[in-house]
Amino acid sequence: TARVTNDGRVMLEAMKPERGGRGGFVPTVGHEGHGPERGPSQLTLCPFPPPPCRALIPLFDSSTGLLLLTGKGENVLFCYEVQTGQPALTKVTQCLTEGRSLGVALVPRPALDVMACEVMRALQLSDSGAIVPISVLVPRKVSEFHKDLFPDSAGSVPGASAQAWWAGDDGQVSGLSGTGRLSACPPLERDALPSLPPCFQAGSSSLSSPSSSMASPPSSAAPSLSVSSSGFASSPSQRSLQSILGPSSSFRHLQGTVLHRSTHITNLRGLSLTTPGECDGFCANRLFVAAPLLSAGGQVAVWELSKPGRLADAAAMPTIQNGAPVSDLCWDPFDPRRLAIAGEDARIRLWRLGPEGLQETLLEPESVLRGHSEKVYSIRFHPLAADILASSSFDMSVRIWDLGNGKEAMKLDGHRDQIFSLAWSPDGRRLATVSKDGKVRVYDPRMGPEPLQEGPGPEGGRGARIVWVCGGNFLLVSGFDCRSERQLSLYGAESVSAGPLAVLGLDVAPSTLIPFYDPDTSLVFLTGKGDTRVFVYEIVPEAPFFLECNSFISNEPHKGLQFLPKTECDIREAEVARALRLRQGALEPLAFRVPRVKKDFFQDDLFPPTAISWEPALSAEAWLLGQDGQHRRLSLQPKGMVPVSEAPKEPPSRKYVPSSVYLEEKSDEQKKEELLNAMVAKLGNRDDPLPQDSFEGVDDEEWAKYLAQIVLVGLQVVGRAFTRALKQEFAASQAAANARGQAGPRSSSAAASSLSGISLQEAQQILNVSRLNPEEIQKNYEHLFKVNDKSVGGSFYLQSKVVRAKERLDEELRIEHQGEQDPQHKAET
Repeated sequence: TARVTNDGRVMLEAMKPERGGRGGFVPTVGHEGHGPERGPSQLTLCPFPPPPCRALIPLFDSSTGLLLLTGKGENVLFCYEVQTGQPALTKVTQCLTEGRSLGVALVPRPALDVMACEVMRALQLSDSGAIVPISVLVPRKVSEFHKDLFPDSAGSVPGASAQAWWAGDDGQVSGLSGTGRLSACPPLERDALPSLPPCFQAGSSSLSSPSSSMASPPSSAAPSLSVSSSGFASSPSQRSLQSILGPSSSFRHLQGTVLHRSTHITNLRGLSLTTPGECDGFCANRLFVAAPLLSAGGQVAVWELSKPGRLADAAAMPTIQNGAPVSDLCWDPFDPRRLAIAGEDARIRLWRLGPEGLQETLLEPESVLRGHSEKVYSIRFHPLAADILASSSFDMSVRIWDLGNGKEAMKLDGHRDQIFSLAWSPDGRRLATVSKDGKVRVYDPRMGPEPLQEGPGPEGGRGARIVWVCGGNFLLVSGFDCRSERQLSLYGAESVSAGPLAVLGLDVAPSTLIPFYDPDTSLVFLTGKGDTRVFVYEIVPEAPFFLECNSFISNEPHKGLQFLPKTECDIREAEVARALRLRQGALEPLAFRVPRVKKDFFQDDLFPPTAISWEPALSAEAWLLGQDGQHRRLSLQPKGMVPVSEAPKEPPSRKYVPSSVYLEEKSDEQKKEELLNAMVAKLGNRDDPLPQDSFEGVDDEEWAKYLAQIVLVGLQVVGRAFTRALKQEFAASQAAANARGQAGPRSSSAAASSLSGISLQEAQQILNVSRLNPEEIQKNYEHLFKVNDKSVGGSFYLQSKVVRAKERLDEELRIEHQGEQDPQHKAET
């Protein structure tokens, strides 16, 4: 035997007198240091870059001379070949694994797949709790047995008994050789094992034959995951992608969408942010939403879902005056107008709304339940029986109330610390709780006050929630571990004491995850107060138990989430769940939809018959007497929609034309006929009538009618323009006449210019250009005319301006002539 001592020496010890023997080498691994000098028998010292922080674990295969090295807590595996010559150690390849190694072991050689040239296989114990197989394959072109890769190896039959060995017998273990013994053993079944590590390119090194080389595996996706590499590769026994990735959910592409703003309720003010962690923050049913307010006196606001939009100010809004701070509240599932509110004064008050909702502030409750001696944390209505309510309090008790008479019917004991959450089973027979003492308990209230089962719960004491899943066969608990990581634990309903079947870690956050379970789809939605993400998982009754789906992520945090009955979903849009999301100042609906191509059909695989949960299955008296019931079922198929399972199957269409069409030899006659048909198709039929030949003409009477209307409109336009020009000319003439009779020579000239609108110089210019045509006048002397000269009737106005210009010059000549005659008249006088 060989051992390594603390002083760095390798000691060989004989357990019995040595009879001579066979030499060999003892490979050792460790850290490089300044220890005692090594003896001359050491052949090589091979450091491993980068050096691991822990001692390496050597795994040596004496048949092939391959040495695997890895360390605990490392995610890299080295492969070396040990030879008798120099260099004694030759690096073959290395592999990076997904998880860190907690341990590693070799698989016996009879379990190898020799037809795929698998020369070594190791099993890695990962820190993720999985056992990951790692294979070493040698690339060969032909998938057959290669004798040079598989020398004789030790079998499973011992060479000698213990007594014979003590007596000095050195019998050898019988070897295995040939294809018969090795290939007869099937390869290790790994359908239940998790994913394999990625493959890396390996270096080249000879094993038993110089032709054996290391090559990188092909990247093409083949049905078999066997690759031509002696590096670390996948096993050829893996046949399908599902076996690698594991089972997937049919809801994995679920999409969460916030509905249109017109469906939101906005301007929510004064919401309470101090509700206990055991409270969901608000509650909702198909008609109303209730949420505690920040004001004193335990006020609760109620909003109608049928009246979205902006709310009035909080001062004018009616509320429910609970009289004590609210610790939890929930609606009666069988009476949408009855609201139960638990207060910090150890009382539970029942309130009833009017037929039209909350129209005025309510001051007096319908009834008050008294019995708890400490603060009430949680209240839950029975899922099947009417007027049955369960409550948990800080007095470490769970009480069941008969609301018909307002008295306590049962009391459950056994808790030693605060009760975080409680939940009724779907059949209404059992009640499960999770408490701060780290225990999960299951009760049958009608059998006795002590728990039927008790098992370990979440380790952390920060909070937890519990809900029944998969038809009441399992219990799902959300809580924290000792590192404050939020996690999910799944328990068997009949084996709670055995501990969780599966534990799933999510993230690190301060708020407790609140689970909302949909029994129709087996989906669980998880979110916490102040979160921006809603986790979605499908719960299945077999490993791996949790199938992850798409999460909903928002930019703004929300105060809470509440889901509505399945009848509120839009079935035609493949909407499997609808929730109400309460955020700062607004309440918005959230739809979770599964993308489907054939939305014209009813997706019966997504919508099984749902329970009529708004009708009680039995009364409170019947349940207390030991009777059980179940809900009736309702089909969600809309009228006129055909189930997708009954949809007619479309025949598969060929994407490409078969090669026989192109390879078929055609005769000359067929080619000529195809060419002639193509030419005729391009030219078309020349005998076809023209499009205008098919038009229908207009009667002569209609033409005369249209022409008369055009002439009439033209005359109206011309007449209006001519009338406007005459009026302007008449006004100018009148003004000039008045000016001549009231002013002297100089003043008369100025008056004539101002009243007629034309100066003497302007009149002269107009007369100079009056002989030109209108186009030349408007082009060269545009500054002499107004804008409306170019509009309809402008020609009449131009003519009137010329007339006015002539009159202006005549008037000026008359004034000058009169001025010359006045001195002569005075002299004669």
